[in-house]
Amino acid sequence: METPKNHPDPVQPETYDKYPSYYGTDLELTYTPQGSVFRLWAPTADRARVNLYAAGEGGEPQERLEMERSDGGTWRVAVDRDLKGVFYTFQIETNGGWLAETPGIWARAVGVNGNRAAVIDLRDTDPEGWEADRAPEQKMYSDIILYELHHRDFSIAPDSGIKNKGRFLALTESGTRTPEGEASGLDHLKELGVTHIHILPSFDFATVDESRLADKSYNWGYDPKNYNVPEGSYATDPADPAARIREFKEMVMSLHRNGMRVVLDVVYNHTASVERSNFNLTVPGYFYRHNADGSYSDASGCGNETASEREMVRHYIVESVKYWATEYHIDGFRFDLMGIHDIETMNRVREELSKIDPTIFIYGEGWLAADSPLPPERRAVRDHVGQMEGIAVFCDDFRDAVRGSTFDEHVAGYASGNIEGHYEPVKFGIVGATEHPQVNYDGLLYSSLPYAAAPSQAVNFVASHDGYTVVDKLKLSVGGDRAADELLPIDKLIHTILLTAQGVPFIRAGEEMMQDKQGEPNSFRSPDAVNRIDWSLKHANRDLFDYIRGLIALRRAHPAFRIPTTDGVRQWLRFLDTGDSGVIAYTLGEYANGDAWKEILVVYNGNRSPAGFRMPDAEWRVVCRDGRIDPDGGERLSGGDVQIAPSSALIAYRE
Repeated sequence: METPKNHPDPVQPETYDKYPSYYGTDLELTYTPQGSVFRLWAPTADRARVNLYAAGEGGEPQERLEMERSDGGTWRVAVDRDLKGVFYTFQIETNGGWLAETPGIWARAVGVNGNRAAVIDLRDTDPEGWEADRAPEQKMYSDIILYELHHRDFSIAPDSGIKNKGRFLALTESGTRTPEGEASGLDHLKELGVTHIHILPSFDFATVDESRLADKSYNWGYDPKNYNVPEGSYATDPADPAARIREFKEMVMSLHRNGMRVVLDVVYNHTASVERSNFNLTVPGYFYRHNADGSYSDASGCGNETASEREMVRHYIVESVKYWATEYHIDGFRFDLMGIHDIETMNRVREELSKIDPTIFIYGEGWLAADSPLPPERRAVRDHVGQMEGIAVFCDDFRDAVRGSTFDEHVAGYASGNIEGHYEPVKFGIVGATEHPQVNYDGLLYSSLPYAAAPSQAVNFVASHDGYTVVDKLKLSVGGDRAADELLPIDKLIHTILLTAQGVPFIRAGEEMMQDKQGEPNSFRSPDAVNRIDWSLKHANRDLFDYIRGLIALRRAHPAFRIPTTDGVRQWLRFLDTGDSGVIAYTLGEYANGDAWKEILVVYNGNRSPAGFRMPDAEWRVVCRDGRIDPDGGERLSGGDVQIAPSSALIAYRE
């Protein structure tokens, strides 16, 4: 059999543009007990066929079905009997040879390792009560608090107290406890108080061998294989096509019932392989961008990049997210390297998802890993987010200003005492990357303009799955004799800034208990010993957990921290003049965004020594000071000169 070369013959983009398009809803497979219809979009194929198998792997085809040319570049064949339980692949002939078999690009159920698609009745995969499943109420995007987790990391540790370790079902278990008696898993998330669970890629990915799970191979999942099927290694039985689907739905329903929405991390910008990708085995070359010599362009840094600007690639991305939103009740999508996609595609995604549910949240990485043939003005990058209403981007200015440079592990950030050059980027994050008269945009780290049209278009973060954890970064960047003793207060200050800033805060799983990765910044293939949540840290660092939990509760209770509009931020948020003291201070009032408190004062001291601050004269009640949260505001201050402890915050309000 022939397989595609390592790059297709050079094809002019206008040639791809001449391929016919197909917008019917019956691509791949339409199943009923009475019969099945297979339809494949393969406009350049000379012949096409369907191979039927008895099992998900091994054995020869029981039957080969020759397909006939049909509308819009598709091929079609019908079978007038019940094929439920059968596995199948597509195969095309081109240039005189048959390419390798593929489950197709639209497969919705697959066997082990995703090499063959499966004929199932999707309604058989619906858990009891699925039709009545509804996401918790969400009024504004600005109400969101994101929490990013990896299925295996979150539950695999021996001390997690969770039965279904490393599985979708781990997030359905309640009442789980650590040996120290702390809540773990689902109950931990409820105790913390986050609103949205961002799950790392959970579609079928390539690198983990689902038939050899005892090998304990590890990957984050940014190596897509079948975009519309859940990953089998997170299921109790990867060989059962229905199990992974049913268990994914059970996970979603469990999180919804427990007050949390679900965000799916999607990676439409590249595929795990090229020569044998489902895309290239169906329509060679079409789904990818190419250089002038015909080789694959590589803005993803993974060997290839998809061409979202092409009509059927755009159609594929849009229909795929719609499928996850409807079939799996997904409430949000995080786009990996969103800058590889074009603006029009992302706007189409927003438009179509809004028809299903306008509260679905969309955000992504507003950058590329390398240059792309896609013209810069068409890229869905951070500085163009003003052209993408209802879509947000990660604010890397905020991350590196608050905790220190991502590109030099030894450079500290504002919260670690590196004040110079970080005032404006921190303030930029505080106003949610919007236009504010008191922010100097010439002083930012990476951006040159207030790109967000609303604060909810800025996702503020200090750590994510890739890059150093906060505590690993601090261990590398905080020097001095007392460095070890200062890590906790600095960590608290970092999360105080994160959870009181406007915009949407994002927390990496484990940050609330000072989880490290043993200094590894890119642990996508590291073993469980590096990546897993060490649940004993929750008890050991309960002070930090309670502090972050208190900040989340404060944010959720007070809409002043969740202003939805740029005009509102300009109206209610006012920075105070603190000179070059290392202190950043601002007020939120009057009754900002309908808050019950008349005015709120927020003060950060980034110095690793005490700093003086002159409070406005008023009767203030203190809710945060010296690394402690007091929601009752027991301490009273009347304004005037106060001392702010090293690496700490002061939050107070007046009624």
